Amino acid sequence: MDATDRRILAALQRDGRLSITDLAAEVGLSQTPCARRLARLEALGVIEGYAARIDQARLGLPVSIFIWVELEKQSKDAIDAFERAVKGFDRVMECHLMTGSRDILMRVVAADLTDFDRFLEEKLMRVPGIRSMRSSFALRAMVKRQILPVA
Repeated sequence: MDATDRRILAALQRDGRLSITDLAAEVGLSQTPCARRLARLEALGVIEGYAARIDQARLGLPVSIFIWVELEKQSKDAIDAFERAVKGFDRVMECHLMTGSRDILMRVVAADLTDFDRFLEEKLMRVPGIRSMRSSFALRAMVKRQILPVA
């Protein structure tokens, strides 16, 4: 990747809806070379996809809960089984394998405490292999939303 590729990535992180015309103008290329570079970055998997940022509160899911999960075993099979189980849970927004005393950190969204309780009872507590869980409720989202430093 060169400086032009990095400028393309930075521009798309700021606005993923840029047309090729606008993207090319912003990074100082003509449209055809810009489109080729973009296609190459996509083919290489550097650009994983495009998505809209959604306001979860406006969708009726204003509560964010961070859940630390400790598994009974830390084997590859146990971690893979947990990952397969939570991939099907639409309330799980993020799930990270961590170092330290807890194995997994998840961010879950809910409408309210009752909705979160239902998620725990009907979904997460039914996943085999969990030793313990600890939850923390986010009071509010901070203003910071970082884009990757590519430029």
